[in-house]
Amino acid sequence: MQRRSHQEVQIEPVLDTVQMAEVARLASLIWRECYAGIVSSEQIDFMLKNFQSERAIAEQIQRGYRYFQLSRGMEILGYFAIQPQAEGRLFLSKIYLKAGERGKGYGRKMMTFIEGWAEREGYSEVALTVNKQNNRAIRAYESMGFRIAESIIQDIGEGFVMDDYRMTKRLS
Repeated sequence: MQRRSHQEVQIEPVLDTVQMAEVARLASLIWRECYAGIVSSEQIDFMLKNFQSERAIAEQIQRGYRYFQLSRGMEILGYFAIQPQAEGRLFLSKIYLKAGERGKGYGRKMMTFIEGWAEREGYSEVALTVNKQNNRAIRAYESMGFRIAESIIQDIGEGFVMDDYRMTKRLS
């Protein structure tokens, strides 16, 4: 079997309910794998319902978030969401890849797209939050030039909290 090249992947905006449903389905698969052992399954269910359901994604898009999917042919490999903020900051709200697609350069491809978009739109910084126990993601972000700016604990409701680092990267 021939290995697929990066030229075959596309980054496209998520614009309609069919795409939102697919992102929600993909989020459910990825988040259960990504956050297992970091937060409880009850918290994962709560976060999926409140942050990555079709309804939640549609509401976020209405509030100015922009969702994108990374696909190869008809298969969606991952997705990300960005949120323009004040003071020249673009917030990278979400960036996820299927487990089998990690380590192939797709995360870096998505980040290059995000940084290019941010620079074209006049943003001077990209910020994100990452769970303090997600060492693999922290190392990946650091390898792409992000640095830990602060430690934050956010109450997300129903007794759940996110214990994160806020990481930032200045753009040229």
